[in-house]
Amino acid sequence: MADSTASSGGIRIAIDRGGTFTDCVGNPGSGRMEDDVIIKLLSVDPQNYDDAPLEGIRRLLARFIGEETPRGQPLDTGKIESIRMGTTVATNALLERKGEDIALVVTKGFKDCLEIGNQSRPNIFDLAIRKPDTLYKKVVEIDERVTLEDYAEDPTRHATEAPSIQDAKGDVELVKGLSGEAVRILRKPEESSIRQQLQGVYDSGLKSIAVCLMHGYTYPQHEALVGKIAREIGFSHVSLSHELMPMIKLVPRATSACADAYLTPAIRKYIDGFQAGFSGGLGTESVKHEQGAKGARCEFMQSDGGLVDVDGFSGLRAILSGPAGGVVGYALTSYDPETKIPVIGFDMGGTSTDVSRYGSGRYDHVFETTTAGVTIQSPQLDINTVAAGGGSRLFWRNGLFVVGPESASAHPGPACYRKGGPLTITDANLFLGRLLPDFFPKIFGKNEDEGLDEQASKSLFEDLTKQINADIRASSQSDKEMSIDEIAYGFVKIANETMTRPIRSLTEARGHDTSKHRLATFGGAGGQHAVAIAQALGISQILVHRYSSVLSAYGMALADVVDEQQEPESKVWSDSDADVKKYLQAKMADLKSKCTTKLRDQGFTEEQIHFEEYLNMRYRGTESALMIVRPSETEAKTEYDGDAWAFGTAFVKQHEQEFGFTLPDRDIIVDDVRARGIGKTFTGLEKTVDQQLKAIKPKDLGKEEKQHGKQSVYFEGGRQETAIYKLEDLAVGDRIKGPAIIADGTQTIVITPDASALIIETHIVINIGESSGDQQVSTTKVDPIMLSIFAHRFMAIAEQMGRALQKTSVSTNVKERLDYSCALFDADGGLVANAPHLPVHLGSMSTCVRKQSEIWRGKLKKGDVLVSNHPMFGGTHLPDITVITPAFSGDNIVFYVASRAHHADIGGILPGSMPPHSRELFQEGASIKTEKLVSEGHFNEERIIELLLKEPAKYPGCSGTRCLADNLNDLKAQIAANQKGINLISSLITDYGENVVQFYMHSIQSNAEDSVRTLLKGVSKRFEGQDLSAVDYMDDGSPIKLKVTIDGDKGEAVFDFTGTGPEVYGNINAPEAVTYSAIIYCLRCLIKEDIPLNQGCLAPITVKIPKKSFLSPSGTAAVVGGNVLTSQRVTDVVLKAFHACAASQGDCNNLTFGFGGNVSGEKEVKGFGYYETIAGGSGAGPDWDGTNGVHTHMTNTRITDSEVFERRYPVILREFSLRAGSHGEGQHKGGDGVVRDIEFRIPVQVSILSERRVYHPYGLGGGEDAQCGQNLWVRNVPKLEGSDADTATNGDTANTAVNGSSQDKADEEVRYINLGGKNTASMQPGERIIIMTPGGGGWGPVGKDPASQQHARQDPKHGWRGGSIASRQAEAEASA
Repeated sequence: MADSTASSGGIRIAIDRGGTFTDCVGNPGSGRMEDDVIIKLLSVDPQNYDDAPLEGIRRLLARFIGEETPRGQPLDTGKIESIRMGTTVATNALLERKGEDIALVVTKGFKDCLEIGNQSRPNIFDLAIRKPDTLYKKVVEIDERVTLEDYAEDPTRHATEAPSIQDAKGDVELVKGLSGEAVRILRKPEESSIRQQLQGVYDSGLKSIAVCLMHGYTYPQHEALVGKIAREIGFSHVSLSHELMPMIKLVPRATSACADAYLTPAIRKYIDGFQAGFSGGLGTESVKHEQGAKGARCEFMQSDGGLVDVDGFSGLRAILSGPAGGVVGYALTSYDPETKIPVIGFDMGGTSTDVSRYGSGRYDHVFETTTAGVTIQSPQLDINTVAAGGGSRLFWRNGLFVVGPESASAHPGPACYRKGGPLTITDANLFLGRLLPDFFPKIFGKNEDEGLDEQASKSLFEDLTKQINADIRASSQSDKEMSIDEIAYGFVKIANETMTRPIRSLTEARGHDTSKHRLATFGGAGGQHAVAIAQALGISQILVHRYSSVLSAYGMALADVVDEQQEPESKVWSDSDADVKKYLQAKMADLKSKCTTKLRDQGFTEEQIHFEEYLNMRYRGTESALMIVRPSETEAKTEYDGDAWAFGTAFVKQHEQEFGFTLPDRDIIVDDVRARGIGKTFTGLEKTVDQQLKAIKPKDLGKEEKQHGKQSVYFEGGRQETAIYKLEDLAVGDRIKGPAIIADGTQTIVITPDASALIIETHIVINIGESSGDQQVSTTKVDPIMLSIFAHRFMAIAEQMGRALQKTSVSTNVKERLDYSCALFDADGGLVANAPHLPVHLGSMSTCVRKQSEIWRGKLKKGDVLVSNHPMFGGTHLPDITVITPAFSGDNIVFYVASRAHHADIGGILPGSMPPHSRELFQEGASIKTEKLVSEGHFNEERIIELLLKEPAKYPGCSGTRCLADNLNDLKAQIAANQKGINLISSLITDYGENVVQFYMHSIQSNAEDSVRTLLKGVSKRFEGQDLSAVDYMDDGSPIKLKVTIDGDKGEAVFDFTGTGPEVYGNINAPEAVTYSAIIYCLRCLIKEDIPLNQGCLAPITVKIPKKSFLSPSGTAAVVGGNVLTSQRVTDVVLKAFHACAASQGDCNNLTFGFGGNVSGEKEVKGFGYYETIAGGSGAGPDWDGTNGVHTHMTNTRITDSEVFERRYPVILREFSLRAGSHGEGQHKGGDGVVRDIEFRIPVQVSILSERRVYHPYGLGGGEDAQCGQNLWVRNVPKLEGSDADTATNGDTANTAVNGSSQDKADEEVRYINLGGKNTASMQPGERIIIMTPGGGGWGPVGKDPASQQHARQDPKHGWRGGSIASRQAEAEASA
């Protein structure tokens, strides 16, 4: 531990209470590392002690003072200077759902906002959809409402002036919120009714509440009122969202408030019990007052890597308390501020493997993370769980080696733990000689005194080897038997591959080169995998701290005390406007003074307090905000011409680095102002790694020198006799050449034959040499290990293309709604790997790539890129534009890459290019059969502008694209994503050779084909003698008819759609590619296991689609509804034929609104267009209930957050809730649909394109049908004489145009007009559209006992920490 700036020589203790072990590091007050005492004890050991941290402190005091304090007697704080702790109390309460019972208080109309969430489902291929449970027991809706007066998409950029909240007098309707935006108060809450509602909650026994009201981040008055009343009533805990995190976004802010109310009481309970174990007080207050015995400082680690006084520790900021210590530990011990080499932290324990990154001398924070299914808005270190750790289970499935995500967890644990557990990575390492039983604690067996059971691991591997060899022989892939060693090592290689994919994502997604990092490994299992992981990532140096097994506790000892203050903002940044800077500087100074006050209260002097100043900035019209830190003095001088407040330039620079582009013509908006006050506690850290490496003279150990023993260890190519060294026997400067194992009581570090380890004072430094040449891979027989590795590599390429596209795109559709897909194809256009965010894109791109490869055969050159969106050329609907790039080897095309993205507008008769009444293809916008978008590296801008802007406007009543700049930017992003794919495959070819890559491209397709054949053989047995056929209808009566015939011997099937209705003079015609997508999706759902989704899936399938039917329409037929509506009905029909589940809502509920365009012969009007799809109910199945308010089957796009929706568009969202009773009843009931009620504040054109408004979603197995959907226009019409209809007031003062002028509506009445399933209307200010979506059908007869197992099946990734990787891949979960 380092020297304290104000050392009083007292004992300093740092503790990390983990899930299995509690680690304690104590120092007598000298601050020298050699004086530290380390104690490791079980976190739960009720026979011996009640609380592990207290026991650890008791044992440390005994060591330092020399006398034992009997257990149960309070510990004397007189000798203790400080206690610092990280704890899993909050995480465990969240994982096990054992927090305080709470109520959520929310604005009227939003009671279900957390159940609906962002409406996407976690796993796109799971028919039994499992969304995480909400944390609250009760919801209270408060009748109050505010909204934002102006809207961001306003082409005039109008900004309303209003008095500040403090200056507003009396009953004003307009005030300036904390963010600087004008807020309109539509309805003030009534104190008496709030008191009555909250009293009812209190009387029901709930004593903790979370409060989150619409726009509370900028106008907190209503939340504060609710909080005041709640405290008066006597609630023991009140969490107000604006106090916890005043950031826009209702759902994450409400979840955060719930998490805080749910967890803080549990934490307080724990802390009270902990404090009771001391004779003096703990924390700053007790130190100040020194009541009785001398008080000791006591701080807890928060999720952001900063410490907080025991009295200020809250649930919301405690979730990553333990892992945060590890990040601080490696950051402060492995990073050198002089050399500035960034570090990747690799923390591999028994139950999880976490990765993080530290560079530029600052922690990477993220503000929206998901843990145990709860999305939280709060600064947290960007820690991502990437695997289940040493406990990851091993499987042989469908001819592939699979590792995880299922875990053996602590109980029963791996097979070698003597509890009858399954095979895991720990067993593989043990069997291969990479784990040393002699160095492992003897805590296993009946009496907990035996070591690891090597025989248990061996016998399970023997059984698995027999099965794998039998399967390989049966599939005639090879006649060569695989040895047990090869199989165990194969699993280790796949585990490493599984972990490197997300590590690359973490670094490269931020614009960093992975190979330019060091790898800092810690945690019990990291040492066995570190070298292989580093090699795969191109990293040449690994750092293992001497305290690596207790690094989280050591990190607590090194950490700083932190106080954060943040306020929302809405200013437009300007380098030239001094007033804006002055205003923001004053706001920052105010936040800093609040931090200073809090830190001085904790005993810090001005000299010890430092600041990090941040502005959260984004380009107008995007939601990708970046938290920009104020440049340091040195950076200001060297990079920003001495400007210490160069936030604008810093933002542009970081945007370019992370996203690959800038938008110089767009305003930069400041969303938040944030100050991070840091109280420096310890300084004078030991010499950095680089300083030690400079000074050290390595000495190579001779043969046998200092060896503890030898062991046979398996490395690539076979077993080698490997020297074993005990860490404590080695001296500083000793260098050991691999192969070797270095071990102590807590860790085992494997040094491979091409690496060496150097011992320095603080670390073991592993240097990795050049690998010994290319490995020879056979292209005559398939190696299942290589097949599994290539399956990962191909998927990783498609995923990284997807990330590149999301990063570099501009439009909301791609960047936030993730409405895109990227894929990799063989030289014939056959799909090899697809990373779909939307199932409707599955496989449909290969039709397009094949068509284009035929058209351009022999005519393409290097640097050419093709573009197409026409339905007859493999397109789905026109807004989905596909960009295809060939990759060459010499003059031959060896493969293709392609990306497809939904463009927000490409012209046609209506904004959004999703017209509900289109009859002909030209009405839906620009159609491109085949064009060169890029010719030999030259972007053909003129031609694409002609195709998108000018061509569509030539047709009657049609406009060209209404957002050309976004189209061009997104097309360039698609080109860049494709280039990324080509570069990645080129490097794969460099590593393995073109023949090997081509061989495994085709082998992976064969593997998928075998998986589908196996499925079909199983289905054939299950439904022997039964008729696999189904029919369902579109709302216009058009039938979709299907008969499935399966050949059980060959594992082949015919999907025959004979009897399907003819082409429609409307837009529900679906190109053939859509039906293929639906079939692949359904097959993958039925297989219920991860298989590569590629061309091979369709090889055993023959699809018969009658020509001229609406599933095979002509080249001029309108198709916009085919992709979003008919695709859902095809899915319903396939699943019905297989008796898989009842019908889900069968619809996407496509809503568009906006104004503007360039209709031929008219003046161009600047406007905007908005498009969303809306969730409904999912269908029940044989052993699961349907899910409420979720996207199903062919789509999985997110809904815009309610507050962001009102900030960007001239709307008031009146209600977004579940539609109670819309589900189908049954033994298992279906899910409910939703109600979405939107009021418009300016005149707009509104269109709805929906289905299931006539035909009900069917129930199955005796279950009942669900309710149909309905679309209503709440219209103000002239009042008729003697009419008793409502006067047009819509319930409150919301009938106010955006400029605030109230309109006299006494002569108008409100009419509810049914729009039908497909319609468009010009809606006026104050008018509304209410969309009620269909529910899901029920399964089984009503009254029969449910056989529900859905909640018994825990998602294996439930407890994983989701940082930036998880949020980017949340919707791509299934393809990961």
